[in-house]
Amino acid sequence: MSIGADTRAATGRSPHLARRRLPAAEPYFYLAPGIALVAIVMLVPLAVGVSFSFQNYVIFRPSARGWIGIANYVDLWSDRTFWLALRNTARWTFWSVAFQLFLGLGLALILNRPFFGRPIFQSLVFLPWAVPTFLSGLNWQWLYNPIVSPLPGWLAAVGILDEPRNILSDPDLALYGPITAMIWWGIPFFAITLLAALRSIPQDLYEAAAIDGASTWQSFRHITVPFLLPMITITIMLRTVWVANSPDLIFVMTGGGPASSSQILPNYVFTTAYRALDFGYASALATVLMVLLVIYSVFLLFVRGRLGQ
Repeated sequence: MSIGADTRAATGRSPHLARRRLPAAEPYFYLAPGIALVAIVMLVPLAVGVSFSFQNYVIFRPSARGWIGIANYVDLWSDRTFWLALRNTARWTFWSVAFQLFLGLGLALILNRPFFGRPIFQSLVFLPWAVPTFLSGLNWQWLYNPIVSPLPGWLAAVGILDEPRNILSDPDLALYGPITAMIWWGIPFFAITLLAALRSIPQDLYEAAAIDGASTWQSFRHITVPFLLPMITITIMLRTVWVANSPDLIFVMTGGGPASSSQILPNYVFTTAYRALDFGYASALATVLMVLLVIYSVFLLFVRGRLGQ
């Protein structure tokens, strides 16, 4: 027996085993640069931002900078604007996502049926998604102006308003202006994703249900909805996170006013950081929003996992 054979017999290993392990580990070598880039671009700034929330970090007071523990989070409890912004964020997100879901689902059901001119209609329906949010905000701001737009007059004619006026200047109604703009802008996203899910449902199921005498509502309830639920859950999660983190429309249309009546947390973070220049307190606000959205996302993923069983 040769020396190499004696060595392999003594160690119980073969060079062929090492060659087999190398290809198995090869994908991880290709992924390593991407993972490292994500860690540098996302995780490092995230850690730095969270660390700011435990510091007194005001740009105009460099001598007062330092570690203050949870003092910024304690200040949140007595901050009236924070609680108002938190409630507004919940209202802004809930109504925007709820109407986007129901209107987007209805639009997807319509587009899933063949009719004359469907490609043209489908292109027009998806047009709002291609418009930048900044431009959408400007357009809707003009639409609510009673001097240049007929919309306030129409709202008064149907009894929604007591007179033609700009609801963006009303503290009780100002938030509903950006909510309407966000619904209009976000409907195509739900329509696109749910339309793709609808077209993946086997048509044989509908044919079998029709043969068994099922009505259109029964087919929708027992076939369409169960197939769409996983996609609906993940789409709601994505849109909720995006809408809750989207201050663009509110910033353009109301600036968070009047009297902070349309202020949401992302707007409050922006004004605290770049107008008051208090990056420590702004980081605490952003961290609270991040934690709430992470908890919400984990819950929805858990629900989606249960639905997928």
